[in-house]
Amino acid sequence: MLLRSPLDAQHRALGAKMGAFAGWDMPISYGGTVSEHTAVRERVGLFDVSHLGKVLVSGTGAAGFLDTQLTNRMADLTVGRARYSLICNGDGGIVDDLIVYGDSADEFLVVPNASNRDAVFEQLRAGSSGDVKLWVVDWTTLAVQGPRSRAIIERLFPAAKDLGYMRTVRDGDVLIARSGYTGEVGYEVFTTAEGAVEAWTQLLEAVRDAGGEPAGFAARDTLRLEMGDPLHGNDIDVQPMPAEAGLMWAVRLEERTFPGHDAIATTTPRKTLIGLRMTDKLIPRHGYEVRREGRSIGTITSGTFSPTRRIGIALA
Repeated sequence: MLLRSPLDAQHRALGAKMGAFAGWDMPISYGGTVSEHTAVRERVGLFDVSHLGKVLVSGTGAAGFLDTQLTNRMADLTVGRARYSLICNGDGGIVDDLIVYGDSADEFLVVPNASNRDAVFEQLRAGSSGDVKLWVVDWTTLAVQGPRSRAIIERLFPAAKDLGYMRTVRDGDVLIARSGYTGEVGYEVFTTAEGAVEAWTQLLEAVRDAGGEPAGFAARDTLRLEMGDPLHGNDIDVQPMPAEAGLMWAVRLEERTFPGHDAIATTTPRKTLIGLRMTDKLIPRHGYEVRREGRSIGTITSGTFSPTRRIGIALA
């Protein structure tokens, strides 16, 4: 049975086309993918991304513990900062990519992809000691993305005024982060499931007043692909290593160790993830073969029509 967002009734009332995604029944689109995509690029859009995993890691040794488990350095992650990282297996394969938010001095919010939440939780739990506690929370996550998002968030949540990129702040019971998956100025708002409807209603009204609209997962996918952001399960998984995925910028090998450290440090990449654009009207799709001078050189991992560029684009 598919999981449902606390906002399921609100999405259906808006006439959203619903569909399965990573075990959840989530809005694919409302008024149309191109319209929603364009709203985010030019004005503002509102996404429900409550499907994302939320794992709290707490304890006096929480930051140091995460530093031994993730590819990016976490020992110096202070309150009010967020950092992108990978979590790898012993062979250096990417179990998931995720963001860690410094919520308090001894508590960190780890946000993995929905389909990998349990795998990430179990790997972290297996490596933890008695002074670190981990548990999954059911917070609702709303993403306000687009050029007009700043004015909306700063008006509704004054504590977020002048919030920098990959920074976080608390406004009452709400955690606000300057992050997102669209390439635009944007924020992600974490609230309790009980406060979900109120937050969604308030944000949607503000987004519409600013000329925006609700946006679904189809637009989220075209937006992230235009920016070249990889999707775990398509573009990255336990097969490619960080160097092959172009993600070595999220790996810190010096003076520390973590699962996959030695394999990443010593293995020569055999392939690389690159972006492609079509020269005709064809649209590349996942699984298509990439050929050069008659020779197979790769495979499309994600492909779509770019509403902004008006051409087919892909990662391969």
